[in-house]
Amino acid sequence: MPKLAVLILTKNEEKNIEECIKSVSFADEVVVIDSGSIDKTQEKAESLGARFVVHEMDEAGFAGQRNFALQQTEAEWIMYLDADERVILGAVPVIQQAVASNEQKGYRLERKNIVFGKRMHHGGNRSDYSARLYPREKIKWQGVVHESVVTDLPWENIDNGLDHYTYTTWQQYFGKFNHYTSLAAREMFDRGGKVSCGGAVSHAFFALIRDFILRKGFLDGFMGLVMAIMAGTYTLVKYLKVINLYRLAGEEAEK
Repeated sequence: MPKLAVLILTKNEEKNIEECIKSVSFADEVVVIDSGSIDKTQEKAESLGARFVVHEMDEAGFAGQRNFALQQTEAEWIMYLDADERVILGAVPVIQQAVASNEQKGYRLERKNIVFGKRMHHGGNRSDYSARLYPREKIKWQGVVHESVVTDLPWENIDNGLDHYTYTTWQQYFGKFNHYTSLAAREMFDRGGKVSCGGAVSHAFFALIRDFILRKGFLDGFMGLVMAIMAGTYTLVKYLKVINLYRLAGEEAEK
């Protein structure tokens, strides 16, 4: 019978890790890959039987963490979860059947986003399908910020797979906001991508219109508007950081 290991990437997730692990109690093994928590993440994870591995994130970013996680188990099947995600109860038998059948394919789980307590149906935070379940030896990851799976497996979707509790406080939101915009800017700078100040503004404006109008974020009410504005702000800040990296590089070259 093929075994299933659930791999969870963490850093300071004491508020989320218990419910996340409890939602995958059906797995044969749970491995937490932690990039330097200073809270009670380890204590809480281990109290629920998870194996806890510390591995600092390096320049390879999230893809590097996920590739490292692949090496921490010998289970034939693996499923990735973020600490703020929960497997929906109705998806459990579907996941178990997929593993038991051992068909060489990957599965995308529908992820339903809950933002500041509100379940989102539209805009940039609408439900999406995320590649999470597959045979361990058939995949690898690439990408520093928006990492993606590299595989030649065929794909199948699993509906109603995950609840994703994205943000609960604005302090948490802006902490991730700053971290991710910095990573994205560095990735773009390393690729040689450039943008003008005018381009930064136009890209930001399009992101707002895309999420609020084209993706119908207005149907999610006030929070739909707020998150569309934040999508535009995220884009603007990312490009401003890219522009600043070029400025700093130019000043360094002149020395």
